[in-house]
Amino acid sequence: MRSAACLLFVWLALAARAAGADALTYERDVRPIFKAHCFQCHGEDGQRKGGLDLRLKRLAEQGGDSGAAIVPGKPDESLLIERLRSGEMPPGDKKPTAEQIETIVRWTAAGAPTARPEPAELGEAPLFTEEERGFWAFQPVRRPAIPTVAHAELVSTPVDALLLIKLEAAGLSFSPEADRPTLVRRAYFDLLGLPPAPEEIEAFVADASPDAWPRLVERLLASPHYGERWGRHWLDVAGYADSEGYTDEDAPRDSAFRYRDYVLRSFNADKPFDAFIQEQLAGDEMISPPYKNLSPEAIEKLTATGFLRMSPDGTAASGVDQNVARNQVMADTLQIVCTSLLGMTVHCAQCHDHRYDPIPQVDYYRLRAVFEPALDWKQWRAPPARKVSLSTDADRETAAKIRAEAAAVDAERQKKGQEYIDRTLEEELLLVPAERRDALRAAYKTAAKERTAEQKSLLNEFPSVANISLGSLYLYDQRRDAKARQIDAERKQKEAKFVAETKGRELAQAPEAERAALEAAAAAPVEKRTPEQTALLEKHPGVLVAAATLERFNPEAAAELAADAKTAAELRATKAAADLKRYSDQAAQIRARIPPEGFVRALTETPGQASPTFVFYRGDIQQPKQQVPPGDLTVLSGATSVEIAADDAALPTTGRRLAFARHLTDGRHPLVSRVIANRVWLHHFGRGLVGTPGDFGVLGEPPTHPELLDWLADELVARGWSLKSLHRAILLSTAYRQTSRRSPQLDAVDPDNRLYARMSVRRLESEVVRDAILSISGDRQDGMYGPPVPVMEDDVGQIVIGRENLDGERKPVAAVSLGGEEYRRSVYVQVRRSRPLSMLETFDAPVMSPNCENRNFSTAASQSLVFMNSALVIESAGRFASRLEREASGERRAQVARGWLLSFGRRATPDELTAAEQFLDRQFEVLQKRLPAADAAAQRHQALATFCQALLSANAFLYVD
Repeated sequence: MRSAACLLFVWLALAARAAGADALTYERDVRPIFKAHCFQCHGEDGQRKGGLDLRLKRLAEQGGDSGAAIVPGKPDESLLIERLRSGEMPPGDKKPTAEQIETIVRWTAAGAPTARPEPAELGEAPLFTEEERGFWAFQPVRRPAIPTVAHAELVSTPVDALLLIKLEAAGLSFSPEADRPTLVRRAYFDLLGLPPAPEEIEAFVADASPDAWPRLVERLLASPHYGERWGRHWLDVAGYADSEGYTDEDAPRDSAFRYRDYVLRSFNADKPFDAFIQEQLAGDEMISPPYKNLSPEAIEKLTATGFLRMSPDGTAASGVDQNVARNQVMADTLQIVCTSLLGMTVHCAQCHDHRYDPIPQVDYYRLRAVFEPALDWKQWRAPPARKVSLSTDADRETAAKIRAEAAAVDAERQKKGQEYIDRTLEEELLLVPAERRDALRAAYKTAAKERTAEQKSLLNEFPSVANISLGSLYLYDQRRDAKARQIDAERKQKEAKFVAETKGRELAQAPEAERAALEAAAAAPVEKRTPEQTALLEKHPGVLVAAATLERFNPEAAAELAADAKTAAELRATKAAADLKRYSDQAAQIRARIPPEGFVRALTETPGQASPTFVFYRGDIQQPKQQVPPGDLTVLSGATSVEIAADDAALPTTGRRLAFARHLTDGRHPLVSRVIANRVWLHHFGRGLVGTPGDFGVLGEPPTHPELLDWLADELVARGWSLKSLHRAILLSTAYRQTSRRSPQLDAVDPDNRLYARMSVRRLESEVVRDAILSISGDRQDGMYGPPVPVMEDDVGQIVIGRENLDGERKPVAAVSLGGEEYRRSVYVQVRRSRPLSMLETFDAPVMSPNCENRNFSTAASQSLVFMNSALVIESAGRFASRLEREASGERRAQVARGWLLSFGRRATPDELTAAEQFLDRQFEVLQKRLPAADAAAQRHQALATFCQALLSANAFLYVD
């Protein structure tokens, strides 16, 4: 009997607990609905429309001008429910769902219970319920105990135990380990974003040592390509772009690339992530202004603050409302900071209290106050004014000396130019009637604003004088050329005349009896002259006079011709424009030695300038309300301090951002380490433990494995905020090494793979697709860092890689060589907000508006068309074929086998090899029929290129198992 009584007592206790758990309460079930749909008019920010306040159950029961809103136990008599059911309330299109209305009805019918006594009064401070404060994301990170699991042999790292405990509860376990080719390809794409070379695959497959996998992981983590891959992940959430956006102008950001390079270098160096965060939020406050003669360390910290300069910024554009544009920069910057570091949609509280999360509007402006001194909308600095020069005093001194040297050449040019003007003036005056020359000269030399009406009239009469200037000298040079040609033509006529006259004179001087014979001798060809004729001509050599010998027989005529030639030569040699251009070129060559001045796109504060921050009523900048101090989210006060000092007396700036950054990274903040750890998991498994990496709030997904998330977050901090340590914990786990093969059992129990009983198949990201194509074709250039590879619009409106070269009508002309830059990795391709590279856009490149919290992966027909028609794929397939011809010694089966291994990371089966060879045969036959006269070797190459294009178009290339 005692046992039966005990069992009955236990059953009743459990039943009571279950009933209590299922009972609706105002705080847990009803208040969130009111907050989302009703508080804006009935409770928030002093609003009491109709005299009704719904923030507490007793206030709803008390009602407003129309009486009680709810009548406990009597939903059909409750005015609030009547209005909800009719759709009269709330106003607008966004209505509670039928399920939410039914929840309110059931709650009212149950007597409208509360979970606990309500406060007697509501003050100005935000009201948070215990349910809101107890939300999982706001709790301190607690390192869980590692559970004991049934299959302990499967535990390689604590990650496995924390996954297995849930798998085993569902009757599941890990899938078998993936084969080695799959593992090496998975690791390469995960850590480097590049396909492994065949030799690397074969080496790992052949390595039988027990530490082969850990050594592979370490080798990949040490690769410089790691920073390019994982830095790109961070650039997504940072909203990285090489242009300002906001307006159609979309002005380029010439120095934004330095922030990109900072990120890549930081990941490669495994910079502790707390330092990485601190430098990005407050690198400028870690060094002292003024920011001149910067050390490499100072440059790095200033460059890091580019994180806070990534939002669209139209404040340098014309025709924009400056107040709106400036405040939008602040709003977008806060959104980037909060989604990337806090994982919260704080921006939803800009105009009113957050509808779902416990974030009052005042918290939004407390966070804004952290950044207001540097982004002060009333004392704004547009992007050009925020640039920090990288030049040192020594650089400036060198530049000044070079400029002075160039200025001296400019002065010589100016002096020479004046000489040419004076010369041209005198030449032109010679064409004017003599009696008017002096007056015209005086009119020309008189300053324009001092000329009399008569002088202006005179110059209008003689425009060839009036138009003389440095810029028009080339026109007068053309006249000098024409004059020289005229002199040459006249000189040739004179020359013929002088030769004939001299010959006649010499003939006349000969004895009359010899003249006929002398004329005949002179006319005879030299080789046919008789000895007598030769002797006669030697006696009278002047008869053979020519232009070359004219000076001997007629020196006066020769002198006149020489003078004409000299005059023509002088006219040609003394052209002003060409001579002045030599001076300009010389000055330009000198100036080219000036050290280029680089700039950092940084965020800095002006010391002593810190405007107050006000809450804007309904987000309207024209309606400021109460002033607020800087601070973190109030709801976190139970887990960490949320107050931020308004001014640090030890710093020349306010120090707010530095204090905030240290607060976020002190290891006690409940959000930051979880958010970062979740993002690392996301990029290894295709989805985060929290499936909404930018939203850890109520509308976001709860973690599938909260204990694992906390372990990873704590491990990150415990390991000195080392991301590479976190990679090791994940990649060395059994869970990561599983096969991706599905099974009916897994699909029945866990179709979405939320329990991680297998690895998920993932599509390559847009940049990785392009990088892999370049790698496989052998084109990829591995130059790191530096200015971005430019993009442009081609003839059909596609955005492609290239440098624009437009004529006066903005039509493309000759292509500009990029010297191989076009084959660099995609992380270096210019990110123009208005000009996303078409190839990347097709494969879901991130849209920075203002940042990308999580990428989409679509499947669209346009992606197949890229593989069929894009110039990149077709050209790369041709070079891929050439690579196979070089590396496989011309043997077709070997070429197919190597192409397969390069594209898919595994060896082809015999059946696949046979099918591929048959495909090549058919392609060759088609080409022979189409072009029977074409070279057979060229046709075989084209057939192989078509095969290579098919490889690049296959899902086995596009997806990672």
